Amino acid sequence: MTTTTPLAPVSDRRLTVLSIVLLLGAMTSILDTTIVNVALDQLHTIFHASVADTQWVSSGYLLALAGVIPLTGWAVERFGARTIWMSAVALFLLGSTLCGFAWDLPSLIGFRVLQGLGGGMILPVTMTILTQAAGPSRLGKAVATIALPAQLAPILGPVIGGALIDSVGWNWLFFVNVPLCIAALVFAPRYLPADERNSAHRLDIAGFLMLTPAMIALAYGISESGTSEAFARLSSWLPLAIGVALLIAFTVYSLRTRRSPLVDVRVFRRRSFGLASIIILVGGFSNFAAVYLLPQFYQVVRGESAFSTGLLLIPQGLGTIAFILLQRRITSAIDVRFVVAGGIVLSVIGLLPFTMIGSDGSEPMLLLGQFIRGLGVGASSLPIMTIAFASLSRAEIPRASSAFSIVQRVGSPFGVTVVAVILQTLLSATTTGGSVEGGAAVAGAFAATFWWVILFSAVPLVLAFLLPSLKKTTSEAEARAQS
Repeated sequence: MTTTTPLAPVSDRRLTVLSIVLLLGAMTSILDTTIVNVALDQLHTIFHASVADTQWVSSGYLLALAGVIPLTGWAVERFGARTIWMSAVALFLLGSTLCGFAWDLPSLIGFRVLQGLGGGMILPVTMTILTQAAGPSRLGKAVATIALPAQLAPILGPVIGGALIDSVGWNWLFFVNVPLCIAALVFAPRYLPADERNSAHRLDIAGFLMLTPAMIALAYGISESGTSEAFARLSSWLPLAIGVALLIAFTVYSLRTRRSPLVDVRVFRRRSFGLASIIILVGGFSNFAAVYLLPQFYQVVRGESAFSTGLLLIPQGLGTIAFILLQRRITSAIDVRFVVAGGIVLSVIGLLPFTMIGSDGSEPMLLLGQFIRGLGVGASSLPIMTIAFASLSRAEIPRASSAFSIVQRVGSPFGVTVVAVILQTLLSATTTGGSVEGGAAVAGAFAATFWWVILFSAVPLVLAFLLPSLKKTTSEAEARAQS
């Protein structure tokens, strides 16, 4: 049985309100990835557990989040985007509440997995609802709404987390999500549009048995790589190999099956979506590597506290916000390929002060560099997401959102892991007989690592010039919709 309620683009005012409601759910799920990390050291003391065991508070959440993403496209088509979004927020709310009341480490890890199952669905479904409601002409505005919390979370997370731990305790790292989730659930039935659903749509069991384990294996392998042995450990390379093999198997299966696959990889054949996905994959590799490296630089080289580091990272967020405010004017006047390429160049320029300034260098130059980098990150990521989804029909968006989220989920943590290994290797070279040679040597290790991040940025810079124009992509999508 099929029940269909047409989902048409909404008015500008309605889109703004809808975006605010969706932002309530998206912000909590993204912030939670970073806000808890600052408490891991305290949690292992509170629960009298090892550092390795306590790390599962973070790893359990990320594994659950990665594993549920492939299911979101099917779930949206089967039950409707609004229903799934509200269910995901409710599950995240339940997990957050239970985490705050956790009585020991195993219970906290279990509740974090529950929280991750909800958090993993929120962003892809948010992307689906916004892009469908906005339509091609306002897609840039919709993408900016999605991208804003993603850019601010790594900056605000440590600040909020540190403040909560110092003032009211670790439980409030989770309780802080409760009012936002409740507000989202109260307003969602009124402001989120009703949409199409197909109650006869069947789950692709074969695809599920390949893709979901692939995502979990990749996430686990990457999480196990952050040690001195890096990818040489069996617990790292074996899950990664299994994950890659399952991804390849799913890709072959998806291209050959006559049924609707769990994630339709055929959308990657489309030039705009395929190239945009590659740029997001490689760009996420370098961008999130820098996100990891910058706070480490301030704390290790400059001797700043976690809270002060969060404050020092604010200029990068301000730079991204500045681009969001100027995005419509910039993208309407300049070809999207040059906007993306220019953004990548700005991101590189913003990192240059960190290759030259050590523990006693000019702080204003570092802050200016972060603002420039923030501008670049906004310019290199937001138009990419816009051009990727501008090429899709409304029916393709749910499964394409899952595919795009998978690409983001793989590239970002892998980049962090590789750069962490590079940094650790360089720092080890500064140690002789168990003592560090000096602050200059440590600063030099960080400078060399920043140069590696800059080098990684060269790949998306070349690919940016191969993108089609946004106007051409939108025109082709509209032509397909009319045919």
